[in-house]
Amino acid sequence: MSKIALVDDDRNILTSVQMTLEAEGFEVETYNDGQSALDAFTRKMPDMAVLDIKMPRMDGMDLLQRLRQKSSVPVIFLTSKDDEIDEVLGLRMGADDYVRKPFSQRLLVERIRAILRRKEAVAKDEAGEGEASQVMQRGDLEMDPLRHTVTWKGKDVSLTVTEFLLLQALAQRPGFVKSRDQLMDVAYDDQVYVDDRTIDSHIKRLRKKMRTADDDFSAIETLYGIGYRYNEE
Repeated sequence: MSKIALVDDDRNILTSVQMTLEAEGFEVETYNDGQSALDAFTRKMPDMAVLDIKMPRMDGMDLLQRLRQKSSVPVIFLTSKDDEIDEVLGLRMGADDYVRKPFSQRLLVERIRAILRRKEAVAKDEAGEGEASQVMQRGDLEMDPLRHTVTWKGKDVSLTVTEFLLLQALAQRPGFVKSRDQLMDVAYDDQVYVDDRTIDSHIKRLRKKMRTADDDFSAIETLYGIGYRYNEE
């Protein structure tokens, strides 16, 4: 049973998310500020932490920075729609993903499961028990699904789980079009409903992050009314 630490100053979120996660078989500890969470983590580290960004006493960014000084425990941020700068900074500091408020609790569960599966695969690989990592090379793009790393022209690019899955799906078959429905199936559990605009927003942020490594990045092409395709450069 994986232990999840949930840190948020909103008691309604703490209560409802705790109930959902426990119903899914997780052990959950809740904290309403970053300092109390850090004090508890010093005694025993959880398997994953879900952190709000804006909190009293110690916010999510400060807590993540303290954690990364001594631990690689996976972290998901809960962010509001106006926290885009914080999202980017958080990923650079070592967060694994973020989920925007208001959020689907089913989506949060799926993101948690995806990151825990990746953590387990990496642990097996480091112990020499896992399968060999299948690094995918597409022109200037290199993706390592096991380690969840992406480089473009040799430069590291930090992507969320969702963005990684979308880029991987497009790059696996360069030149072939993926519809929005197909990309939804890749990025989300079939019990989670998202609309077309959600996929478009993910692709927009994905392109923006790739352009941090290369201003001229244009490998992801939009076919209006149809979907997207990856053009190998």
